[in-house]
Amino acid sequence: MKAMHWRRWTALALVALLLAGCSSGPVRRVSEPSARIQQVTVRADGSWSAELRIENFSSIPMRFENIDLAVKVGEAETGRLRAQPMLSIGPESADVITVNMTPDAAGKFAAADALSSGHSLAYSLSGRIDATPEEGKQRSFNLDGRNGVLSPAPGLPGVLR
Repeated sequence: MKAMHWRRWTALALVALLLAGCSSGPVRRVSEPSARIQQVTVRADGSWSAELRIENFSSIPMRFENIDLAVKVGEAETGRLRAQPMLSIGPESADVITVNMTPDAAGKFAAADALSSGHSLAYSLSGRIDATPEEGKQRSFNLDGRNGVLSPAPGLPGVLR
């Protein structure tokens, strides 16, 4: 009789524990976002139209409000990508915004050289991305040294991808 009573209480405790575990809901994780240049179109005046890919690695939607990133070509900063996209990106998703930039002379030369010679253009991004998690406070995320490479797009004059 005691064994049956003990089994009943053990089974009841396990059921209660399982139910308690189910009540917590999904984990709400905020992770550092990322950004990279997906494409640059070099205009006749040397200015750039950059397609910036913003990646939300969080498990909840984030609203991206301010982006201020230094673009380095080689070892020198060549310009800044600044935008206030006010863009909501779903959990573990990405979206692309267009940001105009006027690079310095060295950046203009590097892009023109890559396009005319068919070589790639290495770059790095560093700076800050401000985003607000769903039902949360705005947070600033530092992006340090995100490296990438752009190559001339065949058949698209003035385009690096």
